[in-house]
Amino acid sequence: MEPQHNQQHQQASSADQSAKPARKRPNRKQILGGLGIAGVIVLIFATIYWIHEQKFVYTDNAQISAPLINLTALTPGDLKAVYVNQGDWLYPNEIVARVGDDMIRTQVAGVAVTVKQDLGANYTPGEPVVTMVQPDQLKVVAQVQEDKGLQYLYAGQDVNFTVDAFPGRAYHGTVESVSDTSHNGDVVFNISDKRQEQNFDVKIAFDTTAYPELQNGMSAKVWIVK
Repeated sequence: MEPQHNQQHQQASSADQSAKPARKRPNRKQILGGLGIAGVIVLIFATIYWIHEQKFVYTDNAQISAPLINLTALTPGDLKAVYVNQGDWLYPNEIVARVGDDMIRTQVAGVAVTVKQDLGANYTPGEPVVTMVQPDQLKVVAQVQEDKGLQYLYAGQDVNFTVDAFPGRAYHGTVESVSDTSHNGDVVFNISDKRQEQNFDVKIAFDTTAYPELQNGMSAKVWIVK
């Protein structure tokens, strides 16, 4: 009886397998159709990127900065004392250091960005002991290459920018000025020659009271609306 039972079981298994629908391989038209859809998607994204690029002049070569104010001694002498630290808020007419018998004072309010601490070192007139900036004078200074949309830039344009220190945050400003003279950037090589890139400074003003977290020296990325 067992051989007959096993034979019936094998026949039933064969019947079940034959009842399962065979998997169909995609034909050539389906493959081409899928590739066509993928190509359309890539084209759409490329078009969106192109339109985006046409609306902005972009550079990641930018920095938050303000004019540096160097506090120096009027007469030569040794650094006798330092009364402030880097990052301190300084008030007008505040004594920050002593060189010889000369007391070094501030003239305006601001933030100390560098402070020398080498007591006993000799300082000459014009050699900074403390360097400060005024936060309300902070700007974004962006460097734009001459062939990267410089011709589209002028004072008054809207600007969007980000800073590396606060990823995910967006900031807004306005082009204040575009420099009339260039300064050299990196050397660019091509097949026939090598030449020096010419960069132009673009100063961008922003509301310093709205963005108190922005500090001197922070790196930035800039999108200037054409």
